[in-house]
Amino acid sequence: MKSFLLKLSACTFIGAAAAASAVQAAELHVMSSGGFTAAYKILGPQFAATSGNTLDTALGPSMGKAPEAIPNRLARGEPADVVIMVGYALDDLIKQGKVIPGSRVELADSPIGMVVRAGSPKPDIGTIDALKDTLLHAKSVAYSDSASGVYIQNELFKRLGIEDQVRPKATMVPKIPVASVIATGDYELGFQQVSELLPVPGVTFVGKIPDSVQSVTRFAAGIPVGSQHPVEAKALLQYLASPAALPVVKQTGLDPVASH
Repeated sequence: MKSFLLKLSACTFIGAAAAASAVQAAELHVMSSGGFTAAYKILGPQFAATSGNTLDTALGPSMGKAPEAIPNRLARGEPADVVIMVGYALDDLIKQGKVIPGSRVELADSPIGMVVRAGSPKPDIGTIDALKDTLLHAKSVAYSDSASGVYIQNELFKRLGIEDQVRPKATMVPKIPVASVIATGDYELGFQQVSELLPVPGVTFVGKIPDSVQSVTRFAAGIPVGSQHPVEAKALLQYLASPAALPVVKQTGLDPVASH
């Protein structure tokens, strides 16, 4: 009888522990923009496996008019526990009172690169003159509707002194990865953050644009006001910004934040 009671007690304890674990586990609603997505797709499942939490993820740009854009998702009242996005766009949400100010975590830096369709010759963009020549001779140019594309459209062409020649054949591509329209042959040259170019099949990565005209985008994350699971959300942010995440950050085309 004593043995039976011990077994019963043990089973009760195990069952209670399992129940407690189930109660503690949370489903985190995450909104992530393109630049950090390749890293997140690897790191997110790792966090879920070790924490017991699950991740429900919605992808969308950090800015712009697309319904999928993170600010527009939040404006519609979509649930969110974590937002991963361009740093200055996150700052705007903090100023608007939509993201908790003290929750911001720096994640990684993302430079701009260029791709051509797989099998096409790789043009030279290693110097300012080479980049200008490549752009002037291109039949068409595509760039994103997020941070890198805004910089290219509003600043890069001007800085290179070729805005009048290039703008008529340049197109901002909304919602989808720029590399995807290069892979189909719709455009000849594609510019976007390196981390968004590398995962797309059917293209050849040419390289980063020269440092003197480069624009590096900082990616950061925060916890929206109204998060249902702020404690678990903070744990996810700490994991994404931890030294353990650095190898994945680097392999997906991002640069570690200097403070790491």
